[in-house]
Amino acid sequence: MSEVIDRPLRDDEKPAGTRLRIVDCDVHPSLHSLDDLNEFLPKRWQQHLREYGSHLRTPYLFTTPYPRSSPLIARRDAWPPTGGPPGSDLTFMQKQHLDPLDVEFGILQVLDLFIFSQQNLEFGAAIQRAINDWQLAFWSHRDPRLKASILVGQDGVDLAIAEIERCAKIGEYIQINVSPRANEPLGRRRYWPIYERAEALDLPLGIHVGGYGGHAPTGGGWPSYYVEEHQSNAHTIAAQLASLVIEGVPERFPKLKIVFIEGGFGWIPSAVWRMDQHFERFRSEVPHLKRKPSEYVREHFWFTTQPIDEPDEARHLRALIEWVGVDRLLFSSDYPHWDFDDPRFAFKTPLTEAERKKIFSSNARAVYKF
Repeated sequence: MSEVIDRPLRDDEKPAGTRLRIVDCDVHPSLHSLDDLNEFLPKRWQQHLREYGSHLRTPYLFTTPYPRSSPLIARRDAWPPTGGPPGSDLTFMQKQHLDPLDVEFGILQVLDLFIFSQQNLEFGAAIQRAINDWQLAFWSHRDPRLKASILVGQDGVDLAIAEIERCAKIGEYIQINVSPRANEPLGRRRYWPIYERAEALDLPLGIHVGGYGGHAPTGGGWPSYYVEEHQSNAHTIAAQLASLVIEGVPERFPKLKIVFIEGGFGWIPSAVWRMDQHFERFRSEVPHLKRKPSEYVREHFWFTTQPIDEPDEARHLRALIEWVGVDRLLFSSDYPHWDFDDPRFAFKTPLTEAERKKIFSSNARAVYKF
């Protein structure tokens, strides 16, 4: 049996050269200002942005999903001394996060309603294209540890396909990102051309929580409190997992890899148990499914770890990890957000060296082919 590590390592216990280098699958860069995009945005759309601004699916003007927690949902110590919002200064990110925590690769996850929730799909596509170019110019080309994703809005499928093809020719992006809150559930056939291209290009499909699809973020309507809304992230991901599986996406695209990001993983067992139970009872309704939902989940889906659900007893978290599968989990810190998970203290349950290596590095290296 491998050695069990039952507590996080302190810096003084091992020299930096022998520590496990990590792949952080959720690092958030931010624009210093919208002017950062000018060199990537055609004059027409620069003018459109100045004169008309954004026309978003969110129902309330000038709102974001999380204005109530902390400014820009960020750690208090993550505001760069040079000004700008958290995540907007590469040098500061290197000093605060990448270097001290020995991040070998960090996957950029650009978040903003501005990117995914535009009602004007052509304007949205122009913004996504500019953001995709900005990721390379401002981040990946300045620090090769940082890997960019192809952001596309799935409600404009033709525009999304064109952007995927453009970025794929560049050859520097490691996944395709879509929003979990589109106009329809993600399993719907209208979105399948995107999945077809992702499979053909062997690029994982990354789905990060957040945004608005024009609907209330919970099945029960608009929540009153931030703590209530934060809970809805897990519910949203669970609903999209069910949609993708039951509509038959993994059956139709057997080589497609799907990564759910920042949705946690504590909810997975009960969601999959329920899908399997209902599949046995209603399988005649979905003859396109050849296997139980749990089998598709265990072969086609991965889940980033943050935010980790932390039961009072460590053995319960251990049982949860074993059920979900150590091979299915990818470490993520969510830097620089307030609920950031420090990799030195993220798992309050025993993990073997082999398990730590899988979760913190080798699983992601296999999915993203680093």
